[in-house]
Amino acid sequence: QVQLVESGGGLVQPGGSLTLTCAASGSISSVRSMYWYRQAPGKQRELVASITAGGQTKYGVSVNGRFTISRDNAKNTIYLQMNDLKPEDTAVYYCNANVYTSYYNGDNYWGQGTQVTVSS
Repeated sequence: QVQLVESGGGLVQPGGSLTLTCAASGSISSVRSMYWYRQAPGKQRELVASITAGGQTKYGVSVNGRFTISRDNAKNTIYLQMNDLKPEDTAVYYCNANVYTSYYNGDNYWGQGTQVTVSS
């Protein structure tokens, strides 16, 4: 009953910017920490950024200073502003969240992913 839907991926030139959006919907009581992961071809999925319900953020070393994660708690939505994109940022980006459907029942959910390609 909970869905995470990502949007905003696409093709961008090196040095360009993109903003990804992930919206959680369904029978939601509360959304705790939310995350952006990415997976490039032939590589393991890696954590890009995280944000708690209170707004505390953390970033992967490779994106720190270039990417910014933010959230709108009223909309159960997170964003990933990506600046100064590099070819090595090319990957499928996934949203992940800890969602509670009632006070005691929580689970971890994944979105379907959105492709980001950085190429000239």
